[in-house]
Parts: sequence; C-alpha cells; structure tokens
Amino acid sequence: MTTSREQRSLPADGRDDVVARLEREIAQLRQAVDSHARVDQAIGVLVAVCRLEPAAGFEVLREVSQCTNIKLHAVADAVLDWALKLKPLPLSVDRDLQAALRRHSYAVDDLDQPG
Repeated sequence: MTTSREQRSLPADGRDDVVARLEREIAQLRQAVDSHARVDQAIGVLVAVCRLEPAAGFEVLREVSQCTNIKLHAVADAVLDWALKLKPLPLSVDRDLQAALRRHSYAVDDLDQPG
C-alpha cells in the first residue's frame, strides 16, 4: 500500500469552507488551552493556601462548579482574582468552596484573604 504526500487541490468554494472550519477549530483550541491554564493556576492556589494535593484541588473546584452551577473556568477565575486580591470571592463560591474543603477533611481557616 502506498500513500501519497501530495496535497490534493480543493475546489475554490471547498477551500473557503475548510479554512473557515480550521479557523473555528483553532479558536476553540486556544480558548481550551487558556481555560485549562487558569484551572491549573487555581488548583495551585488551593494547593498552596489550603495545603491540598493537586487531585483534591481539582475535585474541590469541580464540586464548587457543580454546586454553584458556575462553569469550572469561571470558578477558577474567581479563585485567581481572590488570590491576587483583585476581588473577593462571590458569596456562593466562598460558601461552597469552604463546604467542599470541609468535605475533603481539610481545615478551613478564614478565606477572606490568601496567605
């Protein structure tokens, strides 16, 4: 069986569709990478501030996301904003974050400010 490495030419109208589809896919992948990075950073905050294992940090974020009906990346953004002292945690996130930390048997000190 032989395979050809030659590119096959597409009809002009087909090229436009392929290019548009690839541009959408690239934009979605960039967004996913950025979102994943923010979630990883928020896990790092929980690891450092609450002394969690990274897997437990992810579970805590996931639980808060599910309990508050807020997307995971938005919960991560709230935790990062709180850690950077840009904004306080939204009340629902704060409440459910502390509850999730308690469920994971970690001491929950006052989370008003990181550190």
